[in-house]
Amino acid sequence: MLWHGRFGLSILGLLTFRLVWGLVGGTYARFSNFFPTPSRITHYLRGSWHELGHNPLGAFSVFAMLGLFTFQALTGLITNDDVAFYGPLTRLVSSDVSSLVSGWHRSTEQLIYVVIGLHILAIVVYRLRGKKLLGAMLHGRKTVEEKPVHEAESGGGLALSIALVIAIGMVWLAWGSWIPAPPPAPAMPAW
Repeated sequence: MLWHGRFGLSILGLLTFRLVWGLVGGTYARFSNFFPTPSRITHYLRGSWHELGHNPLGAFSVFAMLGLFTFQALTGLITNDDVAFYGPLTRLVSSDVSSLVSGWHRSTEQLIYVVIGLHILAIVVYRLRGKKLLGAMLHGRKTVEEKPVHEAESGGGLALSIALVIAIGMVWLAWGSWIPAPPPAPAMPAW
């Protein structure tokens, strides 16, 4: 459980970075560039959508995964197993709230597996249809036959620094080291 907690904090840092990067990052990383609007969805379903970056259904997948992983990471901060593990921020909530959230944390796991499975299945289907998504997902570059309408912009060093500082700050806050330790239990009388 110690490593589970450490991985959870790492994931929270990565999620925080991605959420900030979705606001200040490069052209195709910004949420505003691929938010699944009704118009984009209609064009995609009709087969007339030919933009670079995430397609509207891929965007739903991105937002679903970000939402589920964020929910999982945040609930993990106040969960407990009633035996030996307590999330780093458990002291901030009542034991009833911690127990309730612990149940949510455990039950969301299956939904995360489903969404990840669908995401992987979509990558495989696209690959079978001759479209190579995996490389572009990993390194952010894609070879296109047509020149894009506008050049993609990177987020830049300042945006990267901002995202890193906010992510590190979030991990520090989630670590809980800033929470005062509970007072020691009163000593038992020696009668």
